[in-house]
Amino acid sequence: MLKRLLELVRFSHTLFALPFALLAAAMAWSANLRGDPPIPFRSLDLLGILVCMATARGAAMSFNRIVDRRFDAMNPRTQSRHLPCGSLSLGNVMAFTILCSLGFIAGTLLFLPRNTIPLIASLPVLAYLFAYSCSKRFTLLSHFWLGGALMLAPLAAWAAIRPEFSPAPVVLGLAVMFWVAGFDVIYACLDYDFDVKEKLRSIPARFGVAGALRLAALCHLAMVVLLLLLPMAYEGFGAIYYAAVAAIAVLLIYEHAIVRPDDLSRVNRAFFHVNAVVSVGLLAAGAADLLL
Repeated sequence: MLKRLLELVRFSHTLFALPFALLAAAMAWSANLRGDPPIPFRSLDLLGILVCMATARGAAMSFNRIVDRRFDAMNPRTQSRHLPCGSLSLGNVMAFTILCSLGFIAGTLLFLPRNTIPLIASLPVLAYLFAYSCSKRFTLLSHFWLGGALMLAPLAAWAAIRPEFSPAPVVLGLAVMFWVAGFDVIYACLDYDFDVKEKLRSIPARFGVAGALRLAALCHLAMVVLLLLLPMAYEGFGAIYYAAVAAIAVLLIYEHAIVRPDDLSRVNRAFFHVNAVVSVGLLAAGAADLLL
């Protein structure tokens, strides 16, 4: 059953947001912050970030599967998911959601007593993550709601390590938001006919597939611009980081080149393969720049 539950929430896709959280944490630990002193590394802080990232995503995804189970059963693309096909019971998924939620709150305790912000913010964060699952019913900006959910990863990691305001995690978080919104718009094109039929709100349903792909391209352009602006807010990056941003721009161009309004057959390749390389690659390059 554990294997099916991890498949339900696509646990491996934690890879999308986790590298940005770890990059923000590395930035917060570093001394390269306009003369601010470094924060001493604590293994419990790193463990707390890993636990909170995994459990928050598990709670949010399993809650999404519960809320959307009726639509998933009607949509040919999602009929094989665990709840519609009966390989997991509703009770099992609800229990898993509660367990992950409690695990997320428990994870914030690892930052005590030095930092109480993660614990205080835990319930509002969960509320925001859960609300995303209902957003498609009342706003076509649900893609940006999802982007905002993943934007929390670098913001929360920064706040957990260095509980003080800085524009650096905000710029990084906004880059993540536009990146996620862009690829979620691309992915939503697969459900264009279903969304129109069921009167669900999405950018493809409102503007058509061609218009949605253009808006997704603008989102990814905004991401690249924000990544280029990040060294202005955080002085620790140099040539390696800029090379990584250039590579990300090329990957995003490739992503949009292989997905066309009349051919959505390669959306999964764009969604899963390219985006995993983007997040992991930026973490590797950013960490290397900070170390050097």
